[in-house]
Amino acid sequence: ELPFAVQAPDTDETRQPDEPATTLTARLAEMKARAVAQRETAALVIGSDQVAELDGEVIGKPGDHLRAAAQLRRAAGRAVTFYTGLCLLDSASGQCQVVVEPFRVVFRTLTAAMIEAYLRRERPYQCAGSFKSEGLGIALFERLEGDDPTSLVGLPLIRLTRMLESAGVAVL
Repeated sequence: ELPFAVQAPDTDETRQPDEPATTLTARLAEMKARAVAQRETAALVIGSDQVAELDGEVIGKPGDHLRAAAQLRRAAGRAVTFYTGLCLLDSASGQCQVVVEPFRVVFRTLTAAMIEAYLRRERPYQCAGSFKSEGLGIALFERLEGDDPTSLVGLPLIRLTRMLESAGVAVL
């Protein structure tokens, strides 16, 4: 068992002008890890962030019902790529590993009634792409394409275990 504590970083998540999705998510994951590492003297700190991209446009967290409905209407019947940035930072040595894990979601054709029913039940207003794949959001998908399905919930565990092992942590 690996002991851990969850700490919320205080970071500005504003996208830089014309910043690509992969650069944004890597930058934010590292910023979050570095913010927490300032409070920890000898710890491995994990930072992560996720952004969605549709037709080259970054789709953020909707924040409210109307924006979430608009995001899902736009995604219906189409593919959205999710990029999850992951940073493992050793606060003692300063050694830092940063990766971006892509995952593609092909949405089903969605009716307005399906979208409204989903949003009323799950309220995914703080989730990139307006869904929670760990809940009913899975019902919105036609198929999933990628190496690590846990990246959809914001923490690619397959990649994280490899990073921890390379930092000297025996996961098994």
